[in-house]
Amino acid sequence: MAKKWDKVLSWNFTEPNVKWFEGAKLNITENCLDRHVETQPDKIAIIWESNDVNVASEHITYKQLHERVCIMANVLKKHGAKKGDRICIYMPMIPQLTIAVLACARIGAIHSVVFAGFSANSLVDRITDATCNIVITSDGINRGGKQIPAKKVVDEALQNCPSVTKVLVANCCNLETQMTAGRDYWLHDEIASITDVNCPAEMMDAEDMLFILYTSGSTGKPKGVVHTCAGYMVYVAYTFANVFKCGNSDVFWCTADIGWVTGHSYIVYGPLLQGATTLMFEGVPTHPDAGRFWAVIDKHKVNQFYTAPTAIRSLMAFGDEWIKPYNLSSLKVIGSVGEPINEEAWNWYHKNIGKEKCPIVDTWWQTETGGIMITSLPGIHPQRAAHAGFPIPGIQPVLLDGAGQELQGNDVEGYLCVKFPWPSILRTTYGDHERCRQTYFSNYKDYYFTGDGARRDEHGLYRIIGRVDDVINVSGHRIGTAEVENAINESEYVIESAVVGYPHDIKGQGIYAFVICKNIDSNHDHIRTDVQETASRIIGKLARPDKIQIVSGLPKTRSGKIMRRILRKVAEGDTTNLGDTTTLLDPSVVEEIIKGAV
Repeated sequence: MAKKWDKVLSWNFTEPNVKWFEGAKLNITENCLDRHVETQPDKIAIIWESNDVNVASEHITYKQLHERVCIMANVLKKHGAKKGDRICIYMPMIPQLTIAVLACARIGAIHSVVFAGFSANSLVDRITDATCNIVITSDGINRGGKQIPAKKVVDEALQNCPSVTKVLVANCCNLETQMTAGRDYWLHDEIASITDVNCPAEMMDAEDMLFILYTSGSTGKPKGVVHTCAGYMVYVAYTFANVFKCGNSDVFWCTADIGWVTGHSYIVYGPLLQGATTLMFEGVPTHPDAGRFWAVIDKHKVNQFYTAPTAIRSLMAFGDEWIKPYNLSSLKVIGSVGEPINEEAWNWYHKNIGKEKCPIVDTWWQTETGGIMITSLPGIHPQRAAHAGFPIPGIQPVLLDGAGQELQGNDVEGYLCVKFPWPSILRTTYGDHERCRQTYFSNYKDYYFTGDGARRDEHGLYRIIGRVDDVINVSGHRIGTAEVENAINESEYVIESAVVGYPHDIKGQGIYAFVICKNIDSNHDHIRTDVQETASRIIGKLARPDKIQIVSGLPKTRSGKIMRRILRKVAEGDTTNLGDTTTLLDPSVVEEIIKGAV
């Protein structure tokens, strides 16, 4: 840090206006790189595991990473990038992605990473909103057994993005790639042209923007969540250290994509701030087979493993035989992120992957929070299946009733809010501060509203029960969709489910369940009966689904989020305006669901 802060915190949740460490001057990359180069230059910073099992892993030391980031930063400066510019990064999970992120931060440019799976239209929205002037991409993406031409998506998008003047392209797949003279440059050529392997870090104010990350909005227009330099740095370093207990010789693996906030915080910044070894994986969990995750853990002796419930449930469905060849004894802590994990998946994960000896950190947080907010700290807090746990020390969550009053004590359920700022709270939504105020701070005066419902059990442990708009009001009783799904998933026939409410003449809202089954045959009636009886048994007759549709898949984004907005439309019988489905992992699933609606 070049200059210490003058004031730790000033804030209000009315405008909102939150500032941490005012007056401090720093650059986050000096804390991620330079200080480790001085003390442990030869320690491995990044292990990169290819999509292709036949490609050798890459090990990058802190000294090597520092040099590559500085060279990349000088490439950006050569092409006119400067402090405050917005730079869009649309790349697969290759080392150049992390290097590009850090290079932007090095020169004070604001990175906007877009998951390299979004459509050209989605890319246009994000580039245009931030008025990015440079795009960093690759010729293609290796994903499972496929090669996806990323540069073609960028070219299509840039027909409608006049702000972009330069495109830097990494050669990832050796695909034939069209290059526009004067705009497009091969990254390897540009790197070769740089002779200076040093790039002084640009000094940033504590509250200068570090990055913009777009998240889906209820209006359909993505929101550009803004995080700033000092507060974000402090909080992700703090949570990484305390949640994962990563020792100096440990290998940490978060399976997320850097295109999402989980990748920003717990692949790139959190581990590197703490001088850890972080593993990047280019591939998917089922390529070349459903044992790939477990093979990677054994290969690199991974100690902390952090993945999504969607991945866990998917691998559960393949059967335990894919785990048996692997030892997994290196694991110390295992975690889940992205959505509430159901009890069956939690128990399977605990038994088969953690071998009943590894604490599970079931983490709750959001793009907007920047870092983990609620979880059971390993070795300190009690654990309970499907319960996130206690708030991180310093975090002040509350549960509010419909009138906005705090619910005191335990064994209560309400709207999850936070009443005091933490260092990595979002500062604004880019270019539209009013949207930030309306979305997060207007529902309940003087609270940050998470949009989630939660229950605090008799021991004070928090359980997330789903988005507030994913709460079904059946005969005047509120039931979280996640709760019903957890129950349905206990059926012996069910792999995964999604539940929404639909208009019901008597109850006000009925429960409509979309269910993916295993060992399915032509007789669906006994499956429907079992699902209804299971829900009734676990929750009560109130949770018994009124309609059950058996489907082969659910409409999910590429990050694994179920698009309940689409399912709600189908359940309501309104399929005329489903909105943009191009960002779904498999848009054809929607047509099948519409045809089979009950």
